[in-house]
Amino acid sequence: MTCCCFNVLLSRKKNHQYLDQEISRFSSNKNIKLFSYNELRSATDNFHPSNKIGHGGFGTVYKGTLKNGVTVAVKVLSTESKQGIKEFLTEIDTISNVRHPNLVKLVGSCIQDSSRILVYEYVENGSLDRALLGSNADTTMLNWNIRSAICIETARGLAYLHEELEPPIVHRDIKASNILLDSNFIPKIGDFGLAKLFPDNVTHISTRVAGTTGYLAPEYAMQGQLTKKADVYSFGVLVIEIISGRSSSKTYWSGMGQSLLEWTWQLFQEERLKELVDPALEEYPEEQVMRFIKVALFCTQAAAGRRPSMLQVVDMLSKPARLNEKELTPPGFVESFSTMRKVPKGSSSSNTQFNKSTIGNSTVPFTSNASLTQMSPR
Repeated sequence: MTCCCFNVLLSRKKNHQYLDQEISRFSSNKNIKLFSYNELRSATDNFHPSNKIGHGGFGTVYKGTLKNGVTVAVKVLSTESKQGIKEFLTEIDTISNVRHPNLVKLVGSCIQDSSRILVYEYVENGSLDRALLGSNADTTMLNWNIRSAICIETARGLAYLHEELEPPIVHRDIKASNILLDSNFIPKIGDFGLAKLFPDNVTHISTRVAGTTGYLAPEYAMQGQLTKKADVYSFGVLVIEIISGRSSSKTYWSGMGQSLLEWTWQLFQEERLKELVDPALEEYPEEQVMRFIKVALFCTQAAAGRRPSMLQVVDMLSKPARLNEKELTPPGFVESFSTMRKVPKGSSSSNTQFNKSTIGNSTVPFTSNASLTQMSPR
């Protein structure tokens, strides 16, 4: 019996040594920064609760300071990933090579025993949901110039993930808490590669967090149809939150219980969109703000095929163009994972794909008979 236990322990020790060698070899070949568990434990004061700066379905994030004085965000992943170490490192290699000003940079990782930890650059102003929707949020700091830049730069980061990477990355969880703001309020999309590290049957979308449900595209939430257009839908909801200063997770009343998106659609139909704008925005270019809201509605149409691509969205937000509102169809709404509603008023949805037209050298979208007219800046 003693001999058997000794052999098991010896086998485990050899296997552990083999894995360490594999990790070291892979790290050297791919130039991936690997941290020891003790390094990160020391950096976060033993993952002290006072250093906790975020939590989600994929894990918990702590603020940490490395020995060289660099401040980082340390994300301790949940144990749901079933990937082998080599496969995990391969995905880390893919994510670490993704570079864009509007994506959070991955600094390195830790793979030790059952621990899987990612180390990111620390983004000074925290998440957009805290700055915009938190209990201590001071939205007066977020003037229109800052909010419009957050919308456009976030769109550029998503367009990069969708169109400039091969294979493309679909984020799956675009929401205010996954948009981080640096010291100049430049947005950086976080968690953009975490979906790649987990098996298909593990979702980081938590049904107990009501806010997340408000961002879900109907075809993804109910039928599991995950495409780039699911990110486009979520982005549209995000833009409405940024402009309104309101959370998509809460219900607003206008004679009846309505989600933020439903209320926006009603205001659009009744030509009362100005009522959506955050009262904290005392001064703003009305024409531009109204265009941003309408772009958001184009992004959240019930039929995924009618939504623009993120490249098209960047153009729609960046250029003073007039949208053909007659081609805008109602949004799709997800009340739960078993129910989808569409606002009864307005045009019926279809699967008509977006066509393309050009303004200058750039591409802008319009549905079958829609048109965009170049306008002079105000």
